[in-house]
Order: sequence, then C-alpha cells, then structure tokens
Amino acid sequence: MLEKSFDPASCEARLYAQWEAAGLFRADPDAPGAPFSIMFPPPNVTGTLHFGHALDFVLQDILIRWKRLEGRNVLWQPGTDHAGIATQMVVERVLDREGLDRKAMGREAFLDRVWDWKAQSGGQIITQLRRLGASADWERERFTMDEGLSRAVREVFVTLYRQGLIYRAKRLVNWDPAFRSAISDLEVENRETRGSMWYLRYPVEDGSTIVVGTTRPETMLGDTAVAVHPEDERYTGLVGLSVTLPLTGRRIPIVADSYSDPEKGSGAVKITPAHDFNDFEVGKRHDLPMPSILDAGAAICLDEISGEMRDIEGLASKAFVESLSGMDRLEARKTIVAELERLDLIEKIEPHTLQVPHAERGGAIVEPRLTEQWYCDAATLAGPAIEAVESERIRFEPRQWENTFFAWMRDIQPWCISRQLWWGHRIPAWYGPEGSVFVAHDEAGALEEARARFGADVTLTRDEDVLDTWFSSALWPFSTLGWPEKTSELARYYPTSVLVTGFDIIFFWVARMMMMGLHFMDDVPFRTVLIHGLVRDERGQKMSKSKGNGLDPLELVAEFGADATRMAICALTGPGRDIKFGRKRVEDYRTFITKIWNAARFCEMNAVRPVEGFDPACVRSVLGRWILDEAAGAVKAAKDALDAYRFDEYAATCYRFVWNVFCDWYLELAKSALSAEADSAEREEIRAVTAHVLGLILQVMHPVIPFVTEELWQAFGYGGSVAQSRWPEEAPLSHAAEASREIDWLIRLIGEIRAIRSEMNIPPARTVPVLIRDASAETLDRAGRWAGVIGRMARVDSVAALAGETPRNAALSVIDEATLVLPLEGLIDIAAEIQRLGKEIERLGKEIDKVERKLGNADFVARAKPEVVEENRERLGSFSHDMQRLQAALSRLSEA
Repeated sequence: MLEKSFDPASCEARLYAQWEAAGLFRADPDAPGAPFSIMFPPPNVTGTLHFGHALDFVLQDILIRWKRLEGRNVLWQPGTDHAGIATQMVVERVLDREGLDRKAMGREAFLDRVWDWKAQSGGQIITQLRRLGASADWERERFTMDEGLSRAVREVFVTLYRQGLIYRAKRLVNWDPAFRSAISDLEVENRETRGSMWYLRYPVEDGSTIVVGTTRPETMLGDTAVAVHPEDERYTGLVGLSVTLPLTGRRIPIVADSYSDPEKGSGAVKITPAHDFNDFEVGKRHDLPMPSILDAGAAICLDEISGEMRDIEGLASKAFVESLSGMDRLEARKTIVAELERLDLIEKIEPHTLQVPHAERGGAIVEPRLTEQWYCDAATLAGPAIEAVESERIRFEPRQWENTFFAWMRDIQPWCISRQLWWGHRIPAWYGPEGSVFVAHDEAGALEEARARFGADVTLTRDEDVLDTWFSSALWPFSTLGWPEKTSELARYYPTSVLVTGFDIIFFWVARMMMMGLHFMDDVPFRTVLIHGLVRDERGQKMSKSKGNGLDPLELVAEFGADATRMAICALTGPGRDIKFGRKRVEDYRTFITKIWNAARFCEMNAVRPVEGFDPACVRSVLGRWILDEAAGAVKAAKDALDAYRFDEYAATCYRFVWNVFCDWYLELAKSALSAEADSAEREEIRAVTAHVLGLILQVMHPVIPFVTEELWQAFGYGGSVAQSRWPEEAPLSHAAEASREIDWLIRLIGEIRAIRSEMNIPPARTVPVLIRDASAETLDRAGRWAGVIGRMARVDSVAALAGETPRNAALSVIDEATLVLPLEGLIDIAAEIQRLGKEIERLGKEIDKVERKLGNADFVARAKPEVVEENRERLGSFSHDMQRLQAALSRLSEA
C-alpha cells in the first residue's frame, strides 16, 4: 500500500542510487539508437549550487530523460572547470589562514596544495546536482585539467601558433591589481559609483589654455595628447599645437579625433593610451606614445616617463612627481588634486556618477593596463562560426539571440588568452637567446627546435603564464570525447545536439566553442543553442545576497522535494525570458505532486493495476474512450512542447491533463463505474483504462518529476524502471470523437450547474432539481444515462425534461440546443441576493476605476517599478473577471 502522503526525503536518495546501480545514465557509443548528446556547461570546481545552476541543469535533465524515453542513444557529459582565478583565490585564502604565502612556497608546492584541495573539497556541486536529480553519465566526469584535456589544450595551442593564429602582442587588457593578472570581460563587474569630474587647465603653446575634463586626474602623468572633435569650431585653430602637461612638463599635441564629444564637458579630453580602452584606440590612430604610469599592483611607476619630465615654474616639478613613486593610484589622486589646486590649474569640480570596473573575484578596482600577452586571432576563427549560424547549421532558440551573436562576432577583437596565474594550463612556450620563442607540445620538442635554430643545445625558460580558463572550456565539446584521438565517442556524439545556457556567456563560451569546433573538427559543436533567461525574485528583481532575496535550491529541495522544485522551474521557463521565482511557486507544485500521489492512492484503493496486453482500441465505454483520447492529445501536446523547447507549455499541458482532466473529471466520473454496484465487465475495463492512463502520466511526466513517477511506477508494477520505458506512441482510437462530444457535454452541464449554485449562493448541502427545456432526444438520453453522476457531482436531486411553462424565480443557462432551468424558489432569498450582488458590483466598479486611472497615468507607468505596474495590471484583470461573474449572476436573478 502507498503511504498516506508522498515523502520525497524517504525516496530520493534510494531511487537515485537504484538508477546509478542499474547504469541507467550510462552512455554506450556502440548501442543502437540515434545519438542525442548534451555537454555540461562545466561549473567551477569551487562552486556550490545556486539558482542559475538549478535552472540550467533541470532543463538539460528534462531533455536528457525525455530522449532516453524516446529510445535515443543518450550522452549527458558531466564535468567541472578548473576556474583559474577563482580556485587560486580560494586556496590562497586557505594558505593565508595557515600563515603561508604562495610566493614563498614556490610554484610546484603551491600547485600540489591546489590539487589536494581539489581532491578534498572541489566538485561539491556535482554531489549537489545529484540531489536535484541530474542524470548525467557520472562515470565519464571530466575536469578541464585532466591529462586528456590538457593534451587537447596543448595540441590546439601549438597548432594555432604554427598557423599564425596565436601570437604575442602588447595591448591594453583588464588588469586585476590584487591578483596581478589579466582577466576577461566576464570577470569584470561595473559598479555605479559617485565620483567627481575634474576640469583641468592645460597651457597651450600659443599662450592660451585648454580645459579638459577627467574622472581620473592621476593618469594625467601618462597623457600623450589632448583630443578635440574635428568639427568643433572652438578648437579648430588649436589642432596641431602642443600643450605643456602640468606636473611633468612634457609637451603633448592637440589632435582632432571624433572620439571627443563636443556636447560633453568642455569638448576636449586628455588621451592616456596606456590606461583607457578608448584612449588606446585614439593612440593607435594617431601613432601616439603609450607610457604606463602604474605598476602591476596599481601603484605609481615613473620608469617610462622619467626621462621626459621637466621643472617649470608654477606648472611642473620633477621632485613632486618623483614623490608619487610607489604610491597607490587612489592615494596619488588625492595628492595630485591637491597640487593642482595649489597651482590653480583646476577650473572646476563637479559631482559625477560613473561606472567603475571591479574584479568579480576579490573586488579590486580593475585597471586597463598595457602589457605583452598571448592573443588568439578571433576574427579569423569567427568567420566560419558566423557562417554556421547564417546557414542555420546552428540555430539559436529563441532566434532573436542570433542578432546578439552576430553583433558581437562581426566586431570581435583579438582574444587575450594569457593569465598571470599559477593554477591553469601553463602556456607551452619556451624562451631562448636573442628573444627567441619556441612553442611545442613539451620541453623536449622546444629544445629540439632550439637546437635546430642555434646548432647547439641552449638554455630555455618556460613562459610563466597560464591560459585563460575559457580557452580550455572552448574545446569542451570535443576534448571531453577523447580528441585528438579518434574515439568511438567522438564519432558517435559529436556534434552534440543541444547546448543549454544563459545569454551572458554567448560570447565568452558559446562563440568560442563554435570557433574551435569548426576549426579543429570541421563541424559545428552543437546543432541548437537554447538560451534561457535569468532567475529573479517574485517582484522581478535580480537575486542577490545583499538584497536578501536569493533562494537556495537545495533548501527548497529539502523542504518541498526535488520534483516540486524541478516542476516549478520547468513551468516558469518561457522562451528566453527572465523567470520570476519564489518559494510559493515551489509550494504550489508540491501540492500538485500531492495531487498525483492522492490520485494514485485512489486508484490503488480501487484495485487499479496494469493489465498485460491492454489494447486501447478494444475499449468500448464512452468514458474510457474519452479519457484515452484526452490522454493521447496530452501526450502529443507534451511532445510538441518539448520539441519546441517550450518547457512552460510542457509543464502546463501535464498540469492541465493531470489535475483538470484526469483527477477533477475522469476519476470523479469513474467512481460509479469502479463501485461494487457497477457492471463487472465495465468495472474491469475502467480499471484497465485507468491503469493505462496513469502509466502514461508517469512516463510523460518522468522527465520533469523523476522521483515520484519512479516511485509510483514501481509501486503499481508497471515493470522495470520508468526511466527505461518508452515514450508513448500515438495510436488511433475508434469512436473517440463521439465519446469526446458526450463527455464534453456532461462536463459543461455539471460545470454550468456548479457555476449557477456558486453565483446564486445556494448552500452546498441543498440539492436542486434541474429541468431541461427544448432538449433533443439525444440530450435527454445523455441526461438519463448520466443522471446518477450529475446528481452526485452537481448536488442535483433530479434531472428531467421541462413540462409546461418555465417556473418563475428560476436561473437559466443554455447548453447547446437545450436550456437548463434551476428553480430557485425556497432555495435563496432572491431580493436579498440581488441587493448583495448590486453592492459588490458597485464596490468592484470603484476598484476597477481606481486602477484604470492609475494605469492610464503615463507618469505613473513611466516612473513606477515594472513589477508595481505589472501588479496593477494583474489586479485589473482579476477585478474585471470578478465583475463579469457577478454581472452574470445578477442577470440570472433579474431574469428569474
């Protein structure tokens, strides 16, 4: 016997262990079936499960379980990313607590500690994903620094270098001064900060001055030009002249460049190419020098300008500038501003709000820094990726994300692939005499190349840097399958079928996998890129710890169960839109899981068991044919929704069929047929039909709610595991249309009677007579056949054809050609009810008017938070629905 209630905690771990022990998640490239494969977006090895992960992996698991049911040869490839900067930070903090220092330990000892940490504490998220029900082939779990993957990284680097697509260059990069490393754009978080705009006077050689606006006066030490717009008439005569740079005394030109905006500030801007990305581009256009004035730790460094400084009375002092050496740039800013004020070189200071870049990991203010790094020629690699999307060899879902992809890819810049860290894939490059560089798979290969060049053995020094984490993850779709070896997995599962990910890494990861896959595999890495939105709270605000509005998916699993959590995620995931999520959503779907469980208990108590060899085509009863037809429609709709990646529609289809059709109507209608008084043949047929439909429900819903469906599948003895069953096939059913018309009529009849009872405030305990006027013979026959069901489900004491005139004080409703007549005399106080409805309609009218005025106010709609506007629209919809219901009730009474 099933327990009275479903307890997720008692079955989830047990069932998951069963699945793993039976090898249900295992992929076999030699097995039959068309391949279907998905690659994990590898979470950081330092990570713990957050709601973004839960969304991403639940959607993937739904697709994976569904395709297994369809008989596909499925691989869900799991793994984690070494997450260079994040992992190094975590381990350095551990060492700091122990009083140890990375640099004092040395590289090899430090890396040993990182591997130890990874073995003991890394990969926690993999355990957490199991709790969510993720059915990946865990035996194939990979790590981006596994030896096999490391070999792939070296092969790609060496190949691209020899093809001229990897090179060294001196360019501006995002620089984390705390880690003293270049970082990617994705690791930079812009924070709105209140600062100042300083307007500085620079003396021009003709005796005038030009005022430049800046939010960073400390970088003026590295200025190499002042830019004005070529069409700005205020400065036309100054272009080509020089200014004397305050403090340092260096002479720098005034250049004409469209980067300068005449509408902003003074219209003149200082150009510091080594410390601003826009200025760097201006510097390249005008062939300006690019001296750096900050060291790796963002302290003032004068090495590149010391030879050009001059003393100028009242304007420049070498001694003052030299006193800044080694000072942090924020402290230097205060000192420089004070000196400029003393020299009367500040025209004005205005409050200014600006976006200041911070390192996502660690929080340090990020500096643009001019350094020599390794780069990948992304523009060349991007061409085939763009063509693959244009030709629809790769499709984005929703399609609008293709425009975002094209915009990024058609303006792609060189990709900085080197990082000044110790944890990561070390760059396979060695340096020798005369500035020589040797790139090889290993040191022996580099030494051989050096010997060939110099004619003798020479000493080589390996590059200290490691590769950007995104470099190795760009190879993930084929490196995890054994490339560069030609494995059976690679032949079977590449290209993969679907990539499920968020829009925020389309450029950083998705595009780079396309570039590398097409270049090295000569084929796309995946056929479809499924983009989902962000998870937000119920008011539409971004979840964050600081706001206290975040949700822990594991806490929801512990409280409501994995199935309810998964169902809520699925039901709320529409195409590409953000998801408003709250605990109430999960609680609601726990109620739905309970509904399924209670329906199954009802079936069990009525001796419903699967019947071997059951053939739906042999069913004769109207009720049986109706529910089989409804079930077939639901199965098709669920498949169509999954085919279209409409998870919300899939969940809604399942919900409607299970709750509204199967539970609320079919099981209620079937009670008479399942009773001891029913004909035994009809009873056995309905039991068989019920078991069949319950099985369909368990199969179709298994992808989203795997635990409760497995528990019930085994409890009812359907055979084996539901995870190993087959997705139901469509089967034609004779006379289904006739059955559907009859049961549809019955449902509408009962629904109308219930609606009238509710609208008229008829007490639930009171039964009512129902008279049918102008009914056809077929309608009267139906009413007779279903009289007992109508009486039980609509609280009706009799159903009969109307003889004579329609009685006064009766409520009327039309069903097809017939009119239902419910005499109200003696059931309610009609005058009092009319008065009550009138007052309620008046109250609702005022509420509707109030909300309509608010929404009609353009200022309110423009200024109010979007979630407040949406809340008012939802209230208006609810009020309007209630108004229609009350007016219909009043109309019935008025007619009576």
